[in-house]
Amino acid sequence: MLGERGRGGDTAVAAGGRWSDEMSGHGCRQMEAEFVRRHHRHQPTENQCSSTLVKHIKAPVHLVWSLVRRFDQPQKYKPFVSRCVVQGDLEIGSVREVNVKSGLPATTSTERLELLDDNEHILGIKIVGGDHRLRNYSSVTTVHPEVIDGRPGTLVIESFVVDVPDGNTKDETCYFVEALIKCNLKSLANVSERLAERHASN
Repeated sequence: MLGERGRGGDTAVAAGGRWSDEMSGHGCRQMEAEFVRRHHRHQPTENQCSSTLVKHIKAPVHLVWSLVRRFDQPQKYKPFVSRCVVQGDLEIGSVREVNVKSGLPATTSTERLELLDDNEHILGIKIVGGDHRLRNYSSVTTVHPEVIDGRPGTLVIESFVVDVPDGNTKDETCYFVEALIKCNLKSLANVSERLAERHASN
């Protein structure tokens, strides 16, 4: 599946590593590709699909990361999450039970925190159960400082690998997951940029 550009500065990159980012300059694409090479190297099997999405956010990295790192409160920016309960302390191996809003082909998702690096700004999550069809789903989200229009901004990269369900193609599976991630990243941008405006006015 080839990468495709979404609305609002999203970029999807297929497992083959081909980029479709006509909005970014060559240097910017090189930087994104280096981050993907370092942090987003999934190894999909024959029956899996994998993709990487990019979002440029007009808010400083510390604000964006403060939302992304909250494994215990994904509903702060993820519009499809209605409730989240974490079992035990927030640490590597912690498990959260997520309730999904109606309208999606799922009601619950059980997810484990695989990686949380506050220095490098890396979050890794694996889905380990729930009422949905995303089997063996793993994702990595990284957050990087950049300059947008002369002001502090943030580059967010999120990648995933997941099994292709019976009866679906790799393209269909990637398209569905990418659509969910694009919604999440768009919401993350909206929430982060509102927080940045609020901080700037204080």
